[in-house]
Amino acid sequence: MTFTFTPTDLTILLPEITLLTMACLTLAIDAYLPQNMRNLTYQLAQGTLIGTALLVFATYPQQPTVAMSNMFVSDPMGAVLKIFALLIVAVAFLYSKGYLQDRRMFKGEYFVLGLFATLGMMIMISAHSLLTIYLGLELLSLSLYTMVAMHRDSQSATEAAMKYFVLGAIASGMLLYGMSILYGVTNTLDLTTLAQYLNQPQSDNHTFLLFGLVFVIVGLAFKLGAVPFHMWVPDVYQGAPTAVTLFISSAPKLAAFALLMRLLADGLQALHSDWQSILILLSILSMALGNLVAIAQTNLKRMLAYSTIAHVGYLMLGVLTATKGGYAASMFYVLVYSLMSLGAFGMIILLSRAGFEAENISDFKGLNDRSPWYAFIMSILMLSMAGVPPMLGFWAKLSVLNQLVEAGLVWLAVVAVLFAIIGAFYYLRMVWMMYFEKAQDTSPLQANMDLRVAISANGLVILLLGMAPNMLMTLCLGTLGIG
Repeated sequence: MTFTFTPTDLTILLPEITLLTMACLTLAIDAYLPQNMRNLTYQLAQGTLIGTALLVFATYPQQPTVAMSNMFVSDPMGAVLKIFALLIVAVAFLYSKGYLQDRRMFKGEYFVLGLFATLGMMIMISAHSLLTIYLGLELLSLSLYTMVAMHRDSQSATEAAMKYFVLGAIASGMLLYGMSILYGVTNTLDLTTLAQYLNQPQSDNHTFLLFGLVFVIVGLAFKLGAVPFHMWVPDVYQGAPTAVTLFISSAPKLAAFALLMRLLADGLQALHSDWQSILILLSILSMALGNLVAIAQTNLKRMLAYSTIAHVGYLMLGVLTATKGGYAASMFYVLVYSLMSLGAFGMIILLSRAGFEAENISDFKGLNDRSPWYAFIMSILMLSMAGVPPMLGFWAKLSVLNQLVEAGLVWLAVVAVLFAIIGAFYYLRMVWMMYFEKAQDTSPLQANMDLRVAISANGLVILLLGMAPNMLMTLCLGTLGIG
């Protein structure tokens, strides 16, 4: 394979090149900064994210364009996902600043690793080759493993990092093995060429292709946290510092959705009758276990981890229809979920303080007595996650259910509704505790003004988008050439 690099490639890759350059520069500057000037690293990281988002917007493509010898693609879907990912990471950094300072973890490593993880997400989102997909995935994964282990004095964080690393390595191996089988059969790494090969009658190689497909989906399911490959999610969410859990639970989900799209929709669309059956099974198991086990949790981070597993099940419902409308519905769902998860973990940080982690459900008892405004914001987040109309989460669930009905999978839509009703219990329990239980801690909230403003804006954005969901849904439809 011959690789070429043209001036057009440089323009297309300008956001990624800028992010890489600034991440390396931030790392070098941080190495020489005294502790009392560590805030400069934070400011550089935030400036890098905002600047990169502006570059992505400035180079917004009207149609798909490939670069780097067809290894990288710039298209509207990728541009929207990148902009959202960059802005969500910027908000996550803002939420995390005070938390890290209170625990003497305000170090450049968190922000530099976050920048490299974001670069990995951007590469995954624009991957047009099996090789590029794997490189982006490993850059993201290795950064996240290290972020989880940042709090070296915490036994739970170290244990969570080890579990995450070992299970992540197994998942990467599965995915790589599946990709190697696909390459061995098709003799190509390019997703377009792979799709063209699969559209031809291949009776002799169909068994080998299915074998490779199964390993690829197993690897994807590990990365997504879908049942039965979910075992790392609750332990990592609970064991990692809340600032890291906040990061893991939000923006990387956008990259995971892009991974599904690039591999299944772009490369393996011809095998959709085969991977559809597997995704149906994974989605049902994820919705069932995620919602049922979340009910029994007393730790809020662990409850939100099982909630994430359930949401992954709903996310896959749109993808498994193998239609453009289904893909748009899943994209809408993952954008909405990222915003909701960002706000939920941001509320945990808001209620936490030095020496105290507000990670138990009981810590939110009587929040309305302490702060009616933030009890209102948390209620918006919980009701939206539960899918209560007219919250934004309701429209996200409705969009994927509509696509299931249109695809003739009415029975699966009924199953999804039943599990959504079950899942509403533990979200509504949070609302009940905030408004109808006595507060165990009556001390005033200790949080910086920027954190208070950002979380308020986060909740209000979800509320306002719930009142006008067509804006976001139209954006998702437009990126896939619908409407």
